[in-house]
Amino acid sequence: MNIMKRQLFAAAATFAASLTMAPLAHAACAVDVTDPFELDAAAIDEIYTCLKDEMAEKYAKEGDEVAAAYRDWTVSSTRPAVAGAHGNRLLQTFANDVAAEQYLNFAEEGVDMPAGSVLAKESISISSKKKEARTGPLFIMTKGEEGSAPDTADWVYAGVQPNGKPMKFKQSFCHDCHVAWEAQDMLAYPLEEVRVSN
Repeated sequence: MNIMKRQLFAAAATFAASLTMAPLAHAACAVDVTDPFELDAAAIDEIYTCLKDEMAEKYAKEGDEVAAAYRDWTVSSTRPAVAGAHGNRLLQTFANDVAAEQYLNFAEEGVDMPAGSVLAKESISISSKKKEARTGPLFIMTKGEEGSAPDTADWVYAGVQPNGKPMKFKQSFCHDCHVAWEAQDMLAYPLEEVRVSN
């Protein structure tokens, strides 16, 4: 009887240890390429499935308002994709109710987003050395009232790290790149092949 109890205890301890280690198993997802541009749609879907729940949980960890809400917004693409911007990460953009209709037109000129528009862009980085995918920052753009941020066309750029803490950077760091899309009110869009129709 003593031996049986020890075996049951050992089995229970092993099971408990596997439960406590489960979150670590999702910290990274294996990929079989070293260049994110080589990922096909199926591989990207697999990566996103592996990370998506963890991403939302990590971003919201410190109580950021956008990080806690963005998954209830309108998603602008059928899956994440690599566009080259944001460090060659896989990107997926969500638009709040104020931004969604205008953003999902994907217009190339004459765009003027309404004040209160917020876009949240999930990112996934691919480690070529470790051949794994990991949660990257959540990038956020918020359109203010006219004249509220004249140096950045009234956009305020922010970000949330995978630990939920805010990113620290100068507004010009983001805006100097986004100004390339001035006719689109500084907005870059998902790759055409993954855009959802409005």
